[in-house]
Amino acid sequence: MLLYILKRLVTVTPVAFGVSVVCFLLVHLAPGDPLSAVLPADATQATIDEMRASYGFDKPLPVQYAIWLWHVLHGDLGVSIATGRPVAQEVGRAVVNSLILASVATLIGFTFGVLFGFVAGYHRNSILDRVASALSVFGVSVPHYWLGMVLVIVFSATLGWLPPTGAGPDGSGNWRPDFEHLRYIILPAVTMAVIPMGIIARTVRALVADILGQDFVEALRAKGMSEFGVFKHVVRNAAPTALAIMGLQLGYLLGGSILIETVFAWPGTGFLLNAAIFQRDLPLLQGSILVLAMFFVALNLIVDVMQTALDPRIERG
Repeated sequence: MLLYILKRLVTVTPVAFGVSVVCFLLVHLAPGDPLSAVLPADATQATIDEMRASYGFDKPLPVQYAIWLWHVLHGDLGVSIATGRPVAQEVGRAVVNSLILASVATLIGFTFGVLFGFVAGYHRNSILDRVASALSVFGVSVPHYWLGMVLVIVFSATLGWLPPTGAGPDGSGNWRPDFEHLRYIILPAVTMAVIPMGIIARTVRALVADILGQDFVEALRAKGMSEFGVFKHVVRNAAPTALAIMGLQLGYLLGGSILIETVFAWPGTGFLLNAAIFQRDLPLLQGSILVLAMFFVALNLIVDVMQTALDPRIERG
């Protein structure tokens, strides 16, 4: 097991390096001058040159990348052009909020997705299967930003049950696990959970249906094993794939939550990325994308290790 983890770490290293290169180049290839957001319209050429030199934009791209990577490896993501605060501080606070929201959404989506998937898989071609499958298709198909706006209209504007935006009543942007703050996470978490719920439900339904049709299940029942014992075998065989899907969905929710966090004004990485894009804040944009990409790479590594722990055949393969 330790050897497998070391092999995966060796494999991840060039992937992480490639991600850093792509992250750096994509941001720099975007049109527009990042300093236009902070420089006055009547700024002299000397002021512009001085500002470009202070941020290192006057050097060739390979040199800029080498300097940027060196600072990143030492935990320095630069300074935000728009706010003047360290990017690591801005991104760190936003990542915590996004991780909280994505974890709650993944938990909701995984719980209901597995439930719907097992119900549909065990009762194929029944009314329960059709209802669960319809809910899964709805979850995959509905635009989540549109669903978020509908939920705000219904539960905030019309019924007044839940707050529409923000992470807490004090407006500080720091979510805490108490009753008052819990009300603020319900709508964005439910909105984010719809897509992973649909994907996990469809995946689990197909897995369960395939496992129940295999010969070893019939052999277990022929030996007199109870349905609960058969159910445990089905869960054991479906768990590695379901776990992989859940890990990937958590990564997708962290990186793809920009629309939902904008709709609900949730102070996470999506909201931060949206502000960085419109402000053309290159250091903040680079830092946010890099942290999210590296988190996704690390999450894939963790899921691979957990899959191997559940099913040793993966390591032998």
